[in-house]
Amino acid sequence: MNSISDHQKKVELCSKIALRLQTTDWDRAIKYLELAEAEAKKTKEPDLALAQVYTTTGKMYNSKDVLDIALKYYLKAYDIYKNNDNTEEVAKLENNLAIIYAVGNNKEKALQYFLNVYRYQQSKNDSVKLIKILNNIGTLYLKKNLDSSLYYYQKAYLINKTIKDNDLKVNVCTNIARAYGLKKDNKNADYYFNEAFSLVNKGVNNTVEAFVYESFSEYNLKEKNYDAVIVNAKKALELCKENQYSYSGLNLNKILYQVYVSKEDYKNAVYYFQKYNAINDSINVEEKAVNIERIKLEQDYKVRTQIKTLLEQKKRFKYYVVGLILVVGILILIILLIKFRNRNIKNQLEKEKLNTKMQALNESLEAKKKVLIGKAMAEIHRTDNINEILTDLKQIKLKTVNKEMQQAIDIVLKRLEKNLNTDIWKEFEISFEQVHKSFFDKLTVDYPSLTPKDRRLCALLYLDLTTKEISQITGQSFKAIENARTRLRKKFDLTNEKVNLSTYLNTI
Repeated sequence: MNSISDHQKKVELCSKIALRLQTTDWDRAIKYLELAEAEAKKTKEPDLALAQVYTTTGKMYNSKDVLDIALKYYLKAYDIYKNNDNTEEVAKLENNLAIIYAVGNNKEKALQYFLNVYRYQQSKNDSVKLIKILNNIGTLYLKKNLDSSLYYYQKAYLINKTIKDNDLKVNVCTNIARAYGLKKDNKNADYYFNEAFSLVNKGVNNTVEAFVYESFSEYNLKEKNYDAVIVNAKKALELCKENQYSYSGLNLNKILYQVYVSKEDYKNAVYYFQKYNAINDSINVEEKAVNIERIKLEQDYKVRTQIKTLLEQKKRFKYYVVGLILVVGILILIILLIKFRNRNIKNQLEKEKLNTKMQALNESLEAKKKVLIGKAMAEIHRTDNINEILTDLKQIKLKTVNKEMQQAIDIVLKRLEKNLNTDIWKEFEISFEQVHKSFFDKLTVDYPSLTPKDRRLCALLYLDLTTKEISQITGQSFKAIENARTRLRKKFDLTNEKVNLSTYLNTI
């Protein structure tokens, strides 16, 4: 820097250094931009030199996703180049502006600038750039007007035939297929998907190939071709496995989850839903980090702009500016502290509410458990009593000589046998299933070899009953229950594990 006397060359060098430093030392990068701006004002054509600095600054803020500041600098550079009739630089900036407006959902502005760039590239006859712009315009219209979208995609497709870039060809064919899919024109959608796949076989990068498979799986999902969805979505996931924590990975796992739910394959549905959740959480964390960085850079930009203006216009207010920054900093700190305190209070209240709700649920569940156990025991004791009465009556009948008395006893026996509940456990299972939904279904699926007695024992253990209590309810000996528990552990493959059987059953 010190060995160069040409101000224009200093501007170019400072801009290059700033771009190199933007990812490693943002503060130093900004200082070099400020130095470039100061040198630009000393050149023979200060406006054009400043436009170069503004373009570099726009690129830097754009790379950090601080789009409003990037937009300001791009527009400053755009106005200068337009006033100086520099059509090449105007076209470059219009492309950047179109992309920013598209991201910001300002479709009209984005379309306006894309069409300007398209007209410029037509005059230059640059096929690759024309296809990219037409593809972008088509994508802008995709959710707004499918006919317009297809119009621009088809224009890109016609130019497609003149280039050798397979990645771009595949992209255009896939987008056309997506648009026809949304129009429910399956014939054309299938045709362009087939063309995209034929180009994929000739060799493209993994990202483009994954995009084709992902789009095709979405198309098949709408058509309810579930097997095709699974094959293509898994292929896309395999292709983007190095970057699975992305929006594409998120969408593919969501598609697979929905398909398996539709196919009632809940095991796979749960697996892909968990993966979807993990990626979603990861993306949310990354977005929060990006938002924090964006806020920081926006704040940094505002502070730098304020300081710069104040220093240029009123140097005598230097101490006033420093004091003002300190006050702003303290206010921000106070606001953050208040927000932090309020968040803590809110979190505490939420926690207390959750604990209260959980306590109420546990109490309700415990009450239902007691009712269930009480009902089972009452039914069993009632049955035992009836059986004892039946036995006694049968003995009395044997000892009675009077036939009329014997007939009367037979009538009583029949009534008692009629009232005798021979399927207590079936009723118990129904009552149990009302409280603990799908427990027996899950046991049957995971452990099909379990007998009805094993299932009953599982239910009683799930209710945290001791061996003694189970013995009392079932009328079996203590040792018989212990042996049954040992057999159950073997069936659950818990022989060498230290896991409590009741604890294990509560995880089902």
